[in-house]
Amino acid sequence: MSELMQGLKRSCMCGEVNENMIGNEVTLMGWVGRRRVLSHLTFLLLRDRTGIVQAVIDESGAESDIVEKEKSIRSEYVVAVRGIVQARDEENINPAMKTGKVEISVTELRILSEADTIPFPIEESVNVNTELRLKYRYLDLRRPNVASNIITRHKVSQIVRQFLTEEGFLEIETPMLTKSTPEGARDYLVPSRVHPGNFYALPQSPQLFKQLLMVSGFDKYFQIAKCFRDEDLRADRQPEFTQIDMELSFIDVDDVIDVNERLIKKIFKEIKNIDIQTPFIRMPYKEAMERFGSDKPDVRFSMELKNITEIVKGSDFKVFQDAIDGGGSVRAINAKGCGSFPRKKIDALVDVAKTYGAKGLAWINVLDNGVKTTISKFFDDEKLNEIVKALDGESGDLILICADKDTIVFDALGALRLDIAKKLEILDNNDFKFLWVTEFPLFEYSEEENRFVAKHHPFTSPMDEDIDILESNPGEARAKAYDMVLNGCELGGGSIRIYRRDVQKIMFKALGFSEEEAQKRFGFLLDAFKFGAPPHGGLAFGLDRIIMLLTGAESIRDVIAFPKVKDASCLLTEAPNIVDKTQLDELAIDIKNVGKEEN
Repeated sequence: MSELMQGLKRSCMCGEVNENMIGNEVTLMGWVGRRRVLSHLTFLLLRDRTGIVQAVIDESGAESDIVEKEKSIRSEYVVAVRGIVQARDEENINPAMKTGKVEISVTELRILSEADTIPFPIEESVNVNTELRLKYRYLDLRRPNVASNIITRHKVSQIVRQFLTEEGFLEIETPMLTKSTPEGARDYLVPSRVHPGNFYALPQSPQLFKQLLMVSGFDKYFQIAKCFRDEDLRADRQPEFTQIDMELSFIDVDDVIDVNERLIKKIFKEIKNIDIQTPFIRMPYKEAMERFGSDKPDVRFSMELKNITEIVKGSDFKVFQDAIDGGGSVRAINAKGCGSFPRKKIDALVDVAKTYGAKGLAWINVLDNGVKTTISKFFDDEKLNEIVKALDGESGDLILICADKDTIVFDALGALRLDIAKKLEILDNNDFKFLWVTEFPLFEYSEEENRFVAKHHPFTSPMDEDIDILESNPGEARAKAYDMVLNGCELGGGSIRIYRRDVQKIMFKALGFSEEEAQKRFGFLLDAFKFGAPPHGGLAFGLDRIIMLLTGAESIRDVIAFPKVKDASCLLTEAPNIVDKTQLDELAIDIKNVGKEEN
């Protein structure tokens, strides 16, 4: 039977009990992790978000009501304990527990809440099905490792607020209900009851509002902002996510990079006690793609791409020559020491490449007395040796070759080098390698839309020297854009923004927008620029991703209190779900037949 807390007040948290408190009376409250009986002694492991402490009940000397209550306690009962802190016997010290040198001799025990049998143990090491964890997420959050992730998230948020405030930034909230400006990912739409047939959009980012804040004169803005994107299903994406968002006026690229390097340095020092070396390496986009096949390269290991197009040009091997004639390339990586891979493992690598659009892979196994390869009938020994030499090949190495359009070659070999590194277990999660990827293309061509689209967004400034080619040669224009990358993950990205109306109009024209369409979509921003817009730029970090890398979590789901699963649904609340017809009628919405099978 539960009892009221009348007369009880928690004096400290479970994880705070220590040797300096020996002899003192404490009152603790929390969940019973485990109950163990040894002779006349009962041990309760009491847990709250700060840790675990052991409480001891001596049946031979305890009051009868304590003994009676203790016998009824089960795992995850919520209890209050009053008692005296005492030192554990030498042989009973538990070095694995923060409180392992002390325990509580119980003088009062109250059961505040009972608990049914739980669907999985509340322990760190237990392997629990993800769907089950998320269905009972409130129980999953009691597990110390998951709780620790959420606590770390809080600490990082506080560090960010303190640091940016000291740097002169103002935390300003921007609207959640705004106008849909479809240019990028799909918006989540919210119907308006008072404006029937009209819709708000949930923000994909605070981009336009933070630029307006720069026009307003708030020259340093930040916000820890919720953002929403209705994206296609991917394993580690969330429909709602959190950004550390910022914007600054009267600055250029170096200023944005400087403040963000110092912010990341502070976070890693305070959370991990690691001194991150600054300044970070800066690598132009083109170099990142050529060397690593990725705009977010993992530079903890080499295995760099090599362009062997000139070496194999003019060969009888149709696969290579067709790629070259079609404007593509032939490139390769050297998987050092992987020449011993059996054919089954090599075939698995070919399958990885195919998932990224490659038609296949050629390979060369470097031996002590020559090579073994799938392309021997197309190339003589001299040419094969030239390929091996270009890849710094040695006996025992496996050279993997891909030929196709550059985009496919980069994607396939970039993914392969990561796949091989994971198979070889050469990636150290405690080796933090930061870099900036800079000078991104301003545009990329969309085959689907048959036009150029913005690589980042339409408000990204071109490099000064590329303004003149925006209309004549947009595919070669570079952006004043920059991404911070850590161990193959994009932590955050940003750019210097366009603040001149004439340049913004050229940008819209290059994107295929008429003046009327640009005004319809973004008129409020263009109008604001009439009244004096300062040079400005900014950056947004993915807070979820930062916490994932700091904690070593396997997924961003592990660092979000109540995440969605792959299909963007919530297993806990069963959202999204149907709503009452009355609600739909108020919104003037009629649901079409969505193709569900009739019973």
